[in-house]
Amino acid sequence: MDDILLMNFTKTASEAVIPSRGRKGDAGYDLSSIEDVILQPFERKLIGTGISIELPEGYGALILPRSGNAINKGLSLVNTPGLIDSNYRGELKAIAINLDPKEPIKISKGDRIAQLITIKVADVHFNEVGSLEGTNRGDAGFGSSGQ
Repeated sequence: MDDILLMNFTKTASEAVIPSRGRKGDAGYDLSSIEDVILQPFERKLIGTGISIELPEGYGALILPRSGNAINKGLSLVNTPGLIDSNYRGELKAIAINLDPKEPIKISKGDRIAQLITIKVADVHFNEVGSLEGTNRGDAGFGSSGQ
């Protein structure tokens, strides 16, 4: 049986679009712009979605770029992922950036600009110890698994 999380939300603008998935099984729920925006090359702007959510305690949400916008237009988000805490009740906004070096990006009201996914989060108690249990990776970092 599928797990369903009840997500209370409000519209902060009448033109806001309720987040939705393209297909069953998609992880992300599309977030749409409530503004008409033109982003010049390498310009960034905060774009409103007109949606506020009420995440249950024990959950967080991430705002991520949409892959189609990234490859087709060069549209991305500056702080990827953007983290939404369960106690935040303000409007969801996306810090969009145009990564195309030559062409401006036109965003119209209703355009899908980002996607929202929910994550379970745990309360953590950090326990300081003298050393950590070893693994076959150890402290090998970036690029350690090869090309």
